[in-house]
Amino acid sequence: MKIRSVVIFLLIILIFTGCGFKTSGEKGTEIISGKEAAVIIGGDNIILIDARSSMDYKKGHLLNAVNVSRADIIANAPYSNMLCSPEQFEMVMEKNGISNTSSIVIYDSNKNMDSARLWWTLKIYGHDNIKVVSGGMNALVKAGVTVSTAVQKIDNSVFKASELKSEMLAYKKEIKDQINTPDINTVIIDTRSLEEYNEGTIPGSILLDYIGNNFADQTYKPVSQIQIRYLEEDIDYNDTIIMFCKTSIRGAQTYLALYNAGYRNLKLYDGAWVEWSANPANPVFKSETKVFQIKSSDNS
Repeated sequence: MKIRSVVIFLLIILIFTGCGFKTSGEKGTEIISGKEAAVIIGGDNIILIDARSSMDYKKGHLLNAVNVSRADIIANAPYSNMLCSPEQFEMVMEKNGISNTSSIVIYDSNKNMDSARLWWTLKIYGHDNIKVVSGGMNALVKAGVTVSTAVQKIDNSVFKASELKSEMLAYKKEIKDQINTPDINTVIIDTRSLEEYNEGTIPGSILLDYIGNNFADQTYKPVSQIQIRYLEEDIDYNDTIIMFCKTSIRGAQTYLALYNAGYRNLKLYDGAWVEWSANPANPVFKSETKVFQIKSSDNS
């Protein structure tokens, strides 16, 4: 790995003094607090999306929210939780009154994972006017947004997916190339738990559990803390960063955290561990020293 200890120390100082910390793009623009969301969700052409399951949505959702669940935006072939086709995505968007000009605010109640996956799917199909509510439904309820069971009236809309932004995806071949001929400016991040990592991971990957991007109340940590977390692992803005988990739902949560913090050379390995581990010929690294922790209830 590259040694940048002095640089990291200086960057940490700059972050906390507010002096000239530059990134490869705007930062802090994708994730908003519950209070910030509560102010804007009543505005014109703003669509509030509940990214929880349809069952949870029916039990109670935030007033005027439409429901786009994980099941709506994934394909389960050849592996589970894969990116859906543009045709499927267009149909789901239109069914929920979402057009190419809609401003979108997304929330969930799942540690920001499903919101992030929907955000990533919208981005990869060309829609950029999106905000994710840090801490999801709980944060919005605390901010005073009304919970309802009313069925939202949905107007007709037209949504056209753009050409797939393939630069946001990593494929198995790229993973193999990185293993066989490592590029020092490319980093693979395993966003799963320590327990899963200990059972086997992609060789050369760095373990950075997605949970570390959140506070205990499931809100995202601020940009400065995300920057420090990854800089401490020698990961900077010039690196190409490939993320994966079991099915890249947790990976999407990390993708959003990093994008919001100013990182731009990001790729989600959509096939993820389910694809990699399905082929016995693919190499697997197992840590000799296993560290024990409480098992996460989520294995996506």
